[in-house]
Amino acid sequence: MPSVSEMERMAIAFAKSGLFGMKTVDQALALMITAVAEGKHPGSIASEYHIIQGKASLRSDAMLARFQQSGGKVEWHDHTDEKVAATFSHPQGGVLRIDWDMARAKSAGIAGKDNWKNYPRQMLRARVISEGVRSVFPAVLQGMYTPEEVADFSAPTKSLPREIVTSAPDKEDAVTVEVEEVKVVEVEVVEDKPWYAPVEGLIGKHDSSANGFLISKGVISEGMTWRDVPEGSYRERILAHPEKFIAAVTK
Repeated sequence: MPSVSEMERMAIAFAKSGLFGMKTVDQALALMITAVAEGKHPGSIASEYHIIQGKASLRSDAMLARFQQSGGKVEWHDHTDEKVAATFSHPQGGVLRIDWDMARAKSAGIAGKDNWKNYPRQMLRARVISEGVRSVFPAVLQGMYTPEEVADFSAPTKSLPREIVTSAPDKEDAVTVEVEEVKVVEVEVVEDKPWYAPVEGLIGKHDSSANGFLISKGVISEGMTWRDVPEGSYRERILAHPEKFIAAVTK
């Protein structure tokens, strides 16, 4: 593992780049220490974590990968812009089906946000993964949420004092009262798009073919989809040449 000084240099580089939502050296270094504590290389924070509104979050694909690596299984039932549903199972956590649809998102008051309008399927999928893994085998999450969930959290509020002067017949009898009732909401708009967002429109039309092709090649396991391709050269090839990938899976 890198030394503390080497990690500090990496943290400075992450903070300067502004990637993955990391704005300060302290944020990057804190995530690196978390990664080391989990037995991972500190550089893995780039592929697994994201800072949203100052909070650390775990990417949904990394969340699902950890769940499956720990012995968990997932079976997808629906995967559309209107509804995503899957059954999660684990030897130590039982079996549970999770459904998320746009009606539920609207009821929660989050469907009107830009990410939900532009990428409804991905946002629904992230919610299903987080709720499923958290319910069946929460040990792999260590209390973390997905970037999509953190972006939907209510923004923090601050109270500002306001002076109220009560009316009185005599000026000398006027009373000044400080009341902490005025709320100022700080909002940070963050768009965290999944890695496959740029090619979703192309490859999403060939879901079954793409999934079967990657399973036959051993790139993903049964129950996974092409969106679960782990970070690395294969994912980079899909992003760089989606047309060639589609041609290969539709032969």
